[in-house]
Amino acid sequence: MTTKEYQEKSGIAIFMHYFAPHKKLFFLDMTCALLVSFVDLAYPYISRKAMYTWLPNDAYRTFFTVMAIVAAAYLVRALLYFVITYWGHQFGVRVEADMRADLFRKIQSMSYSFFDRNRTGYLLSRVTTDLFEITELSHHGPEDLLISVVTIVGAITIMFTIEWRLALMLAILMPIFVITVSLTRRFQQRTALTVKKRTGLINTEIESALAGIRTGKAFANEDIEYEKFRTANEKFKISKKDNYKAFGLFNSTMEFFCGIMSVAVVTMGGWLLMKGSITYVDLFTFSLYITTFIAPVKKLATSAELFIAGFAGMARFREMMGTETDMKDAEDAEELVVTDGRISIKDVHFSYDSAEILHGIDLEIEPGETIAVVGSSGGGKTTLCQLIPRFYDVDRGSISIDGSDVRNVTQKSLHRAIGIVQQDVFLFAGTVFENISYGRPGASLAEVEEAARKAEIYEDVMAMPDGFDTYVGERGVLLSGGQKQRIAIARIFLKNPPILILDEATSALDSVTESKIQSAFDELAKGRTTLIIAHRLSTIRKAGRIIVIDDGEIKESGSHEELMAKGGAYALLYDTQTRIH
Repeated sequence: MTTKEYQEKSGIAIFMHYFAPHKKLFFLDMTCALLVSFVDLAYPYISRKAMYTWLPNDAYRTFFTVMAIVAAAYLVRALLYFVITYWGHQFGVRVEADMRADLFRKIQSMSYSFFDRNRTGYLLSRVTTDLFEITELSHHGPEDLLISVVTIVGAITIMFTIEWRLALMLAILMPIFVITVSLTRRFQQRTALTVKKRTGLINTEIESALAGIRTGKAFANEDIEYEKFRTANEKFKISKKDNYKAFGLFNSTMEFFCGIMSVAVVTMGGWLLMKGSITYVDLFTFSLYITTFIAPVKKLATSAELFIAGFAGMARFREMMGTETDMKDAEDAEELVVTDGRISIKDVHFSYDSAEILHGIDLEIEPGETIAVVGSSGGGKTTLCQLIPRFYDVDRGSISIDGSDVRNVTQKSLHRAIGIVQQDVFLFAGTVFENISYGRPGASLAEVEEAARKAEIYEDVMAMPDGFDTYVGERGVLLSGGQKQRIAIARIFLKNPPILILDEATSALDSVTESKIQSAFDELAKGRTTLIIAHRLSTIRKAGRIIVIDDGEIKESGSHEELMAKGGAYALLYDTQTRIH
């Protein structure tokens, strides 16, 4: 389904879309549910037949034979419930897995700005809690609804054949019951959506607190973190309280009508019995059908929270799937093939949250040229380098690689052509081997080892307990900052892209290690177009050209010697760092 279809189609239509690939399991579940309803409807009718015909006429063999068949039917009913429980849940899980896969792919397609606006805990709630409740609805919803509707309609129909006046009374009570329940259901649906939002909020707070738990401990701010969690937890508790109040109103209404129906049947049935208009057998049979009738009504009551939570989850799923990404491939986008590696940046303007960060940047980077980008913090260095792989789109102007505008090529081919080592290194919770081979999935151990040698991390890895199979912990927490940075650099050596962007790539390394791998960087940069964002100016003296960006504009451009001779912004930065070190 397309984003537009998710926006326009109803929740039921979206359900049907995900049901379709698993329709055999769905129909198996529904068939079993239908057969269960038939067994429940048959027992009161057979009891009436026994009391009217077989027992008064001493047809004991027939009676016991039929009772044996009824017992067998209840055994079959038990087996049907096993199928409903096992295969029905299998159906629900498969629907959930398909929806989760689509949702995860949708999240992957979103731009960097989307993740700037949405926190991890919020997205985690969408992918886990919401979809679990949708699963429960997709399995139990249709099944409970079918059993209940068939049983209720069947029971009322049969009751009309027994005593139409009693059945008519129930038929009159049902619309009143339905209208009352519908009104309470609307209130409950609103509170359920609020609970969903609060759940996302509390997941966000938990994710933030756990991710920053070391910082919290370092500043002895556990109480502050707990207070933030407690505030979110209290809001969640209040929203749950309102939800349960609505559910209590719904359930109490349901229980009242179920009770009043029994009272009404016994009262009117007793009056008809006094008048001789009904027999004890018919009244007894009618009472059995009332029990059969009320059971599915109560099931609907207990399933109401499931329905509401499930549809609330579906509403949030539909909202996410219907969100347009502001970073799409053009309809006629082509695969980027880098032949030379020439990067042309023409009159680029870029704003973030209404604040313009870059103002008319013009820059031509020749094939194989190494450009160093320096300047004060917040001047726009990293922003410029994030526009080249199109993590964000320019407001005005253009960026092209070998004459192809980055907006006219597929993002995947663009990202394959560019290797990036960012200042904030992210390692996955896996082994050293898995993290390095992420640069080129399927790489052999020998290739990974060679990349590690080039990144000056091989000796460190071999000193670890399990070598390349050593577990690095979540976000690489079991490694030092320098080790994490060098593993990230090894990824790029393995990826071997034609264009390199090194965003403070050696910022976490000590001076000795930095100097060791600088020659490896120089080797890697040969024949490749390379942009280096550097804080330590001593590391970029060999760059072919140095660009000074400040306040979103290119202030200076030239070699180290040329810029020092000018005595401008670069010279001031260099002299300042030299004095400090």
